[in-house]
Amino acid sequence: MAGVCGRAPDFLSPAEDQALGPSLGSAVALNCTAWVTSGPHCPPPHLVQWLKDGSPLGSISHYHEDFWVQTKVSEVLVSSVLYINVTKAEDYGTFACSVHNVSSSSFILQRAGLAGHVAAVLAALLVLLVLLLAGLLYVKCRLNVLLWYQDTHGEVEMNDGKLYDAFVSYSDCPEDRKFVNFILKPQLERRRGYKLFLDDRDLLPRAEPSADLLVNLSRCRRLIVVLSDAFLGRPWCNHSFREGLCRLLELTRRPIFIIFESTRRDPAHPALRLLRQHRHLVTLLLWRPGSAMLSSDFWKELQLALPRKVQYRPAEGDPQIHLQDDNDPMLIVRGCAAESRALERERELDLDPEGDLGTPAWVYEGLSFGSHQLHCMQVGSQ
Repeated sequence: MAGVCGRAPDFLSPAEDQALGPSLGSAVALNCTAWVTSGPHCPPPHLVQWLKDGSPLGSISHYHEDFWVQTKVSEVLVSSVLYINVTKAEDYGTFACSVHNVSSSSFILQRAGLAGHVAAVLAALLVLLVLLLAGLLYVKCRLNVLLWYQDTHGEVEMNDGKLYDAFVSYSDCPEDRKFVNFILKPQLERRRGYKLFLDDRDLLPRAEPSADLLVNLSRCRRLIVVLSDAFLGRPWCNHSFREGLCRLLELTRRPIFIIFESTRRDPAHPALRLLRQHRHLVTLLLWRPGSAMLSSDFWKELQLALPRKVQYRPAEGDPQIHLQDDNDPMLIVRGCAAESRALERERELDLDPEGDLGTPAWVYEGLSFGSHQLHCMQVGSQ
């Protein structure tokens, strides 16, 4: 009977080591249940002893234990539930229960909640940093990316029968003429390859387009208006700018208005208020003191508003023919050097270069017509 009574308890809970991660301020329940051998000659089961980090757990206010026993013929079911209020860091540790000096598997309480919180905060900060960097790169490189996309996948407006890329309207004051002829035109025509049509006459003298304006706008792909103080002083800009803007929107595609720092300081002007209200229909560009630099945002925004320029080598022929996939040999423009070499080879192989139907040239070597020469019109009449 001593062998039967000395059998080790059979722990139902915990069956194996368990890792728990309660957060501070929470409560956790640890259940220890075991079958203990019972008999008339076996000593009664002792109370379940709880251990923390290998040491007996004393009676502390935030620990609470429920103990109960269920007796059968040969075994006794012993169960104890330990309630722990986790209020400080010292409450974490390794807990185990002991019955008849036999310890069970362990409950491991660790601060996983705090570690997870720190990891979540670090992850959120990392995501925020990535978003800030992406926003900064977007602000710095947005125009360059848009220019690359326009040059690569933008719409080609070359087969529309237009002669000019932009119609530039400005006032005839000296400041506007200097700006257009010495800044705007050299930058767009010489450096960017655009073709401009300049006009310093009144754009809409009666808020209605003239016949010349209709013809000139029909030959240009865009309209650029230099909206200086002198331009805003015209009568139609003060009294009928709304009607004039409606006419311009009917005649051209998204007109471009260039305003200056001095012009922007007068926000009460009706033309400026109307343009800001219809910003989605027009392109507003601000000329600042640093806009004259070639790398300024002004030129990039202006290039985005203008048609896409197609770069091609002269030896490749007319870009309009090339874009239309026209393989007609009569329309293909070849290099002059290659064509001259081909003609020289043909002359070397041709025994009669003057023509197969005419008289060979050596027949005329000894003849002289003198002054008796016939005009081609006389030959035709005869």
